[in-house]
Amino acid sequence: MDFLSRILLMLLSLPVMLIALAAHESAHGYMAYKLGDPTARNLGRITLNPIKHFDLFGFLSMLVFHIGWAKPVPINARNFKKPRRDMALTGAAGPLSNLALALVHLVVLRIVMFIIPHFFTQEAIAFGLAYNNAQPFEGSLGFTIVSLILYLLFMGVALNVMLAIFNLIPVPPFDGSRIFYAFLPPKLYFGVMKYERYIMMGFIALFLVLTYTKLNPLGLVENLALDGLLFITGMGEGTVTGIVLNNMVGYVQVLLTFG
Repeated sequence: MDFLSRILLMLLSLPVMLIALAAHESAHGYMAYKLGDPTARNLGRITLNPIKHFDLFGFLSMLVFHIGWAKPVPINARNFKKPRRDMALTGAAGPLSNLALALVHLVVLRIVMFIIPHFFTQEAIAFGLAYNNAQPFEGSLGFTIVSLILYLLFMGVALNVMLAIFNLIPVPPFDGSRIFYAFLPPKLYFGVMKYERYIMMGFIALFLVLTYTKLNPLGLVENLALDGLLFITGMGEGTVTGIVLNNMVGYVQVLLTFG
């Protein structure tokens, strides 16, 4: 798939992406508020309005590298009764919100797959056969609309799973580092904090090297998690439902590659 096609697919997924990022940051702010820090609430950051959380570089990174971020919610740990514990809880709230969103999209996706008309299933199978044999295929209007809906729901699962796993990495500035810090002895905690910036720079360099060499362990974990969720809900690889879903999502991708 060429660069332009990837950009078009990500733009199609833009509403799902913005909701996922907004929910993530709002969850941080809401948890901090419940634990005694009203900073995010006072700044109007506990909201699903994506404009409030928009970060240009994070958005561009999501389009290009499929990994992005929103504008971090400000948190003042001085307002917490137990700063290390409450920072860990606040950090965990973001990934948990994405997991919850992934499950919501997954349930809706399963319901839609259950109720789609039989002739759309036949069209999906026909598309798969045509694609595998490099033959032309023209889907009906109804099939195209339903395929677009399924694609957005599928991306709702995939993007939220990706955000949850990515942010659970126990390296600053990701949320996982705040959770990890809560289990460190005080002496080791302050030692790690002293070198936090260097740890972050080292991780970014490692990530770029792995991406350049096409070694992506993070992507492997994300794919395993996504495949597991689809398998549990009866939409896994090899099932009829899974094949139909894969073909309809693939049909949307083909449309945007001008194929």
